[in-house]
Amino acid sequence: MTSPTPPTAPIRVLIADDQDMVRTGFRFFLDAQPDITVVAEAADGETAVRLAREVRPDVCLLDIRMPKLDGLEATRLLAGPDVTDPMRVVVVTTFDLDEYVYGALRGGACGFLLKDSGPTLLAEAVRAAAAGDSLVSPSVTVRLLRHVTADPAPEPVSAPRPGPVTEPLTDRELDVVRRVAVGRTNAEIAAELYVSLSTVKTHLSSVQLKLAARNRVEIAAWAWQNGHAGRER
Repeated sequence: MTSPTPPTAPIRVLIADDQDMVRTGFRFFLDAQPDITVVAEAADGETAVRLAREVRPDVCLLDIRMPKLDGLEATRLLAGPDVTDPMRVVVVTTFDLDEYVYGALRGGACGFLLKDSGPTLLAEAVRAAAAGDSLVSPSVTVRLLRHVTADPAPEPVSAPRPGPVTEPLTDRELDVVRRVAVGRTNAEIAAELYVSLSTVKTHLSSVQLKLAARNRVEIAAWAWQNGHAGRER
């Protein structure tokens, strides 16, 4: 007799926002999801960093404008390039400002979501972060890629850009990258290329190493900068 598959542990989430109603709303919706549970809340960035280090949640949802320590600095402390064991951080904010987007992504965030994106996208962002993927609000993604491809005049905070290619990408890796650039999920890429989900993840890991890219957004940025976006084969 085949033993039953053990249930998957829920995704453990920390919510940090200085507005009580926002935290309550996020907790109410996320706790209602069968695969997500809220394990900690914080009303300021300093408390968020302390609790995150103590509780080690799977995903941290951080507001940007918080007392004591803003969300960008909290993101850098929890997920930045100098952090030995970085956490998965999704920045959730009311403010759709480029310097916030770039600062969050450069600080190590794996997602950037606007509060008016809706609860469904919030849950998707949590699941994507927990799975090692990235989710950025669609309107933000479009503008972000427009910035990195147009190479505009210098701005106060530059767009995230991957480093130089250390090794050429294979044809299959380019197939994956082209689809990342137009917003496909790992599951969609696997279906389109007739490969397994684990194969897609392996290709993406290799691409990240070769491009010195820290996240999915930087992979997409490289594809747009180098003319690979919109050229699916």
